[in-house]
Amino acid sequence: MARHDASELAQRLGRQAEAVCRHYLSNGHREGRYWLVGDVQNTPGRSMFVRLTGSESGKGAAGKWTDAATAEHGDLLDIIRESCGLVDFKDVAEEARSFLSMPRPEPDPPPKSRPGHAPAGSPEASRRLFAMAQPIVSTIVETHLRKRGITALHETGSLRFHPRCYYRPENGSPTETWPAMIAAVTDLDGVQTGAHRTWLLPDGSDKAPVDTPRRAMGNLLGHGVRFGVTQDVLGAGEGIETVLSARSALPKMPMMAALSAAHLAAILFPTSLRRLYIVRDLDPAGDGARDTLVERAQAVGIEAVVLSPVCGDFNEDLRQLGIDTLRAALRVQIVPEDVSRFFAM
Repeated sequence: MARHDASELAQRLGRQAEAVCRHYLSNGHREGRYWLVGDVQNTPGRSMFVRLTGSESGKGAAGKWTDAATAEHGDLLDIIRESCGLVDFKDVAEEARSFLSMPRPEPDPPPKSRPGHAPAGSPEASRRLFAMAQPIVSTIVETHLRKRGITALHETGSLRFHPRCYYRPENGSPTETWPAMIAAVTDLDGVQTGAHRTWLLPDGSDKAPVDTPRRAMGNLLGHGVRFGVTQDVLGAGEGIETVLSARSALPKMPMMAALSAAHLAAILFPTSLRRLYIVRDLDPAGDGARDTLVERAQAVGIEAVVLSPVCGDFNEDLRQLGIDTLRAALRVQIVPEDVSRFFAM
């Protein structure tokens, strides 16, 4: 098949990107402008994201995808090839043409809501949940973070405490209530788009004994939980505890937690950003997020600096090695001109 024909076929698929994903990546789900799934073979998970809207060609085209765990990327023709186990491109093209002639399935309708009631999982529901929670000072959220070695809790207004947050088991068991840390997810303008819940034991000593003690709601992709105000420098990592641990050693550096490797790879950059510190985790997903972020930052003229832990993540470093060792390790990894700027309180 000629390159022009392949490009035209990819563009036609891109116009039906969500329908393509629903058909070939049925184990995933839509989240904002993206389809999230485990990988291009339709494995359940969240490390791969497919752009559902965008231009017809180029990096921002609808149908372009990236797997944050492997750094692989491609278009919808690649998805058809891999998910169907095809080898010859003529077979891929035939499958794509067959799909394009099918009747398009209607997207799932938005959940209906009662007047004054926000649909479950919506950005509005996340804003209401956060509004119902209270500051973390002298709560079990503060206790939990301090037990994790995190004592630098300045500029943590994005975190709140909810004493009785609903937890709905995925197996259909009755709804439970547990104390929870509620984190506000915001966009570049500071508008809350989602929330992240971490259910805790009543004494704050550990996470609640439930199957998934961490869950997110709302629109997350591109956004994050923010600590401090970003100007020209930002540190970005996956988990809240990982980011707060790094910030314990770099107390003046604004940081954000993207909440997963896939979301870290897709964060949106402030227009004023000149240097991005990538607070990475030492695992395959962290490697993929690192590589994708470095490439994206450099493409728009932002300097990317990778901060690597000694153990699996920076909270492990903080708890196992101590704050002094963590400070020393980060001091030699950041740009020299940022040492005096971000180390001292």
